[in-house]
Amino acid sequence: MQRTYYLMTTLCLALFACGQRDERQQGNKHEQDSLAMRKQYATSPVLDAQTAISHMTYDKGLKVQLVAAELMVVAPVAMTFDDRGRMWVVEMTGFMPDTVGTGEEKPDGKVVILEDTTGDGVMDKRTVFLDSLVLPRAICLIESGILVATPPQLWFVEINGDKPGKKTLVDDQYAAGGNVEHQPNGLLRAMDNWIYNAKSDRRYRKAGNKWLKESTHFRGQWGITQDNQGRLYYNNNSENLLGDYFPPGLGGTNPQQQNDAGFDQRIVPDNRTYPIHPTPGVNRGYQKGTLDDSLRLVNFTAACGPLIYRGNLLPATYQGNAFVAEPSANLIKRNILSDSSFMVKGVQAYQGKEFLASDDERFRPVDLKTGPDGALYIADMYRGILQHKTYITEYLKNEVKMRQLTQPLNAGRIYRIIPAGTSPAATQADHSPAGLVKQLSSPNGTLRDQAQQWIIDRQLKEVLPALRELLQSGTNAVVATHALWTLEGLHLLNVADLEGVWKGSDAVLKMQALAALPSVLNSGNAKIVAAALDSLSDNAYLAPAVGYLLPALGKADKAAAARLEEKLMKAYAPNRYVASALVNNAVNREPALLKQVIAWNPDTTLALRRQLEKVMKNLDNKANAKKMEALKEALPRGYKIFNTVCQTCHGKSGEGIAAMAPPLNESNWVNDNKKAFISIVLYGLTGPVEVHGKVYKAPEINGDMPGIGGSDEFSDADIAQLLTYLRSAWKNNADKVTAADIQQVRKQYNGRQKPFTAPELAK
Repeated sequence: MQRTYYLMTTLCLALFACGQRDERQQGNKHEQDSLAMRKQYATSPVLDAQTAISHMTYDKGLKVQLVAAELMVVAPVAMTFDDRGRMWVVEMTGFMPDTVGTGEEKPDGKVVILEDTTGDGVMDKRTVFLDSLVLPRAICLIESGILVATPPQLWFVEINGDKPGKKTLVDDQYAAGGNVEHQPNGLLRAMDNWIYNAKSDRRYRKAGNKWLKESTHFRGQWGITQDNQGRLYYNNNSENLLGDYFPPGLGGTNPQQQNDAGFDQRIVPDNRTYPIHPTPGVNRGYQKGTLDDSLRLVNFTAACGPLIYRGNLLPATYQGNAFVAEPSANLIKRNILSDSSFMVKGVQAYQGKEFLASDDERFRPVDLKTGPDGALYIADMYRGILQHKTYITEYLKNEVKMRQLTQPLNAGRIYRIIPAGTSPAATQADHSPAGLVKQLSSPNGTLRDQAQQWIIDRQLKEVLPALRELLQSGTNAVVATHALWTLEGLHLLNVADLEGVWKGSDAVLKMQALAALPSVLNSGNAKIVAAALDSLSDNAYLAPAVGYLLPALGKADKAAAARLEEKLMKAYAPNRYVASALVNNAVNREPALLKQVIAWNPDTTLALRRQLEKVMKNLDNKANAKKMEALKEALPRGYKIFNTVCQTCHGKSGEGIAAMAPPLNESNWVNDNKKAFISIVLYGLTGPVEVHGKVYKAPEINGDMPGIGGSDEFSDADIAQLLTYLRSAWKNNADKVTAADIQQVRKQYNGRQKPFTAPELAK
């Protein structure tokens, strides 16, 4: 191990010194150092799975146990558990076979079932359920089948004795556009009985033989999880933890509204990481501030696989904690969350250390789950190349080549974290109606979820009396929440059930009842509901949720919804959360509501007024639809690259995405200096940037935009067409960019690797 540390430290010092010189000299010096290092240390060691555990440090009192390793499992990227305690694992074998992604479209991905037949916690039986898949990314068990995401489609495959049966196409555009790192994934079957995704604004639900698809809030990048209130959490690659303050079904009905208050919130703003070894092999390791003086990653660059731990096996202090994987730094972060009113805030559990960290740079944790045994499970992709080809830099290509990180491609591990001195076994489910109701009270959230889903999937309506008893007792809000949503999933929930909750004293449970209201609200009970909502709106904790229910109430009783809207407006216009809910309700009548607000109170600082004015701007942009369609026809390659690379961070309308990137529409960087814009796209941009007179900087946005100039996917003609498209899109109106323009900038900055800063470009 000392030799490995010496290797990494020597290499990192050489790279760091290299970065202090003139850029052209830097490239030559780096190349010389790389050659010397390759002669002295040819490879970065590939460790067997048991040895890899000895290279990990983790919390005292815990133990890391190997659950599966190659060839029992290969390149796992997602996993879930069935009611028998078996693991269903997605294997993305084809991801980045080399630094240019050769053969990435090869159909070699699989969905496999791993089983522990001896009860020792180690998987000893492997069954291939599906094979010949191209870059599969997510699965979800439901009823007698499984959802499988294989870009661009989402399929439902029936399970017949662990073999695939009838295959039904659920969505042919599930993961259309974007590259591997920026396509929908997750397929979390949440507490409200809908299936949610990361890097997506859609949710799904099975209704008999039909699949429902609805718009929802855009969330995250890779991985999604929920807490005991069913609130969703996610992240992007540079953000520790993002999430929602409210149940996921609320809001998201006004397509012109962006960044609804209470959704996509920065839950843990501290993005610092603490690797236990030098980590130069990150995509922008050459860039100042990416690595510290010891050449260790400073902040998240590949955050993924978030998990709210809802198990009961680990010590109670871990309950409700948020764990986040950082495969680029070979670690797993622990965060402690707390509630303040309806808001959730979090801090890192430690300063200067991590929950789990490894000095093996091939340890790539990408997915975390709570098992039916209560253990915390880790899917380790175990490979050298983590960065997708679209954004990979020449610096990282050299790192991979220098230390021979491409191979092996047939590795992969799954671990579980358990208390030291224990050997827990998965609890065997009792599928009797009484047993399932009892399981709804389990201290393990995974088992509660499974019981709820089993009851709904089998439509076990005979448990109705027991569910109502759990709901009405109110002794345990978590159990009552499961009972409420189980009733909703059985289509047995009614307004009387919700009224009983609203008359109670538990505010958290009242919030859940509000979230479930749309499934039972109709014209027959609208008056009762309107009266209840009017009363509940007096509670500032519940008022935003009441506001988000206005669209549902309006369908049943338009006049009652209008009265309640006016009440909320006058009582909470300065409140950004209620204001966001009111804008959410004002689809196609935003100008009228804005006029009403100004007539009532001309204060220009009101949150409601400011949010409505933002929507008015978005409405103006929508008028460019015909122009955008013409651009799509005239510049097809530019349009395609925008949809696969740019829109995932800057948004389809070019207005930017919170915590990701600033606007492109009417951006001075897009429209003004052509050379500066080309330079950004080729080499990237780092640090604060001013757009529309507003300064954008981390953590409001991702502090770094990667360039695509080093990607082998795009020719200079392709990039020129992309830039011409962007300089003509929406309200932009600048002259075109040619391949010759691209080549001229490449020639001027030949050998450059690091991204530009705004002050550099301003010169």
